[in-house]
Amino acid sequence: MDFLMHAWLGTPIWFWAAFIGLVVALTAFDLGILHKQDREMGIAESLKLSAFYISIALLFGAWVWAEKGADLGMKYYTGFFIEKALSIDNVFVISLIFTYFAIPRIYQYRALLWGIVGVIVLRGLMIGVGAAVVQQYHWVLYIFAAFLIGTGIKMLFTSDKPIDLGRNPILRFISRHMRVTPDLHGQKFLVKVPDGKTGRLVVAATPLLLALVVINLADLVFAVDSVPAVFAITTDTFIVYTSNIMAILGLRALYFALAAMVHRFDYLKYALALVLVFIGTKIFVADFMLDSGKFPPVLSLAVTFALILGGILYSLWKTRKDGPAAGGT
Repeated sequence: MDFLMHAWLGTPIWFWAAFIGLVVALTAFDLGILHKQDREMGIAESLKLSAFYISIALLFGAWVWAEKGADLGMKYYTGFFIEKALSIDNVFVISLIFTYFAIPRIYQYRALLWGIVGVIVLRGLMIGVGAAVVQQYHWVLYIFAAFLIGTGIKMLFTSDKPIDLGRNPILRFISRHMRVTPDLHGQKFLVKVPDGKTGRLVVAATPLLLALVVINLADLVFAVDSVPAVFAITTDTFIVYTSNIMAILGLRALYFALAAMVHRFDYLKYALALVLVFIGTKIFVADFMLDSGKFPPVLSLAVTFALILGGILYSLWKTRKDGPAAGGT
């Protein structure tokens, strides 16, 4: 038991074990019980499952607050709200990916679930490297802060460019160096098909696997913004990782509710831009303008929550006359 009390990345091992256990349990419950059979998820079920995941994330935050103190508790919630809001952009891109590969809704949930598993690992690696660098070189936070401010300003004044998945270099590499079936094979990512020359069975990827790969690559691109944003809130690795993962865990359920109405959140990007500028700016304010060297966590949480909520409400109000997006997946 003494081993569990030893600190790893600044937090006792039993904290990490409890969190990983929770994530594994939720994923197993989701994949093995709720969605053992492939089926389409309706909007009502999506909203209920999303509410469940958000409740779990909020309760986990309450546990963090009780065990690690109010300061880190508020930072967890701030990071969670930022990640949750940024994930709405993921929904739009994921919808484009599924449309490009012609993935039916019945198979989308399973692809998203395995995509989340990949994200948990990839973000863990990114956050681990980021934490090691920040701990060794504090000035890297100023680079993160400047990057967030620049990204926020760019989001405010530039329009979104259309995404051309056909030119994705990783996708083109896979297509050139691996056999890919032209059609889906149910929920399978890999299948055995006869070789055109020898007639022997060979392994081939399905479009579902390609969609899964591109989804994980897209998340890495989003993580370039989101991970520095949480590091700008706190350098506590446990808080950075758990707030990221708890926000992402419910993304697959939220996707089915938002995919058909993502156009209703067109104006949210401006609120997210202001959040990134605020988070980046407060690093410089805390270090160079405040005697304590710390920006009040309660103020950071309040401003972040107000901007995100304001962006959501304003978007819904401005697009209140718009119907569901045509051709949604």
